Amino acid sequence: MTTTAAPATQTYHLFIRATPQQIWDAVTKPEYSAGYLFGALVETTGDIGSPFRYHAPDRSTLWGDETVLDADPPHRLVVGYRGLYNPDLAAEPASRVSWQIEPADNGVCLLTVVHDRLEAAPKTAAQVAGPGWMRVLSGLKTLLETGEPLNA
Repeated sequence: MTTTAAPATQTYHLFIRATPQQIWDAVTKPEYSAGYLFGALVETTGDIGSPFRYHAPDRSTLWGDETVLDADPPHRLVVGYRGLYNPDLAAEPASRVSWQIEPADNGVCLLTVVHDRLEAAPKTAAQVAGPGWMRVLSGLKTLLETGEPLNA
């Protein structure tokens, strides 16, 4: 049996009928993240150097506790990533997630998400590869375009 390691750089593109500000808010505000990120409540100012935290839905534990590495609201956000919700993932070094939001035509934006620096985090890479990120991004798109969570 042959197994293939998940890529150390994963790139996802999708078009969303929303403004750059709406997408930015969905990525940085808990009232949105709860609807597409497995109930996680994002806490951040979005300012470079500020914390970027994911709280469990009941706020009892941190699912992620990283830092905003770069930001150009509402077009670019770069954050560290380490999944504290799973001990195997928490033991790996932080990777990086970049959100690039580009206006397109007719009220649509292209969202590009790049999850990289996964070379030393193979368990994280496998967890987020393919369906992992696509579930999150499909939920984000659905929430912004319909006002309803994907899992409703």
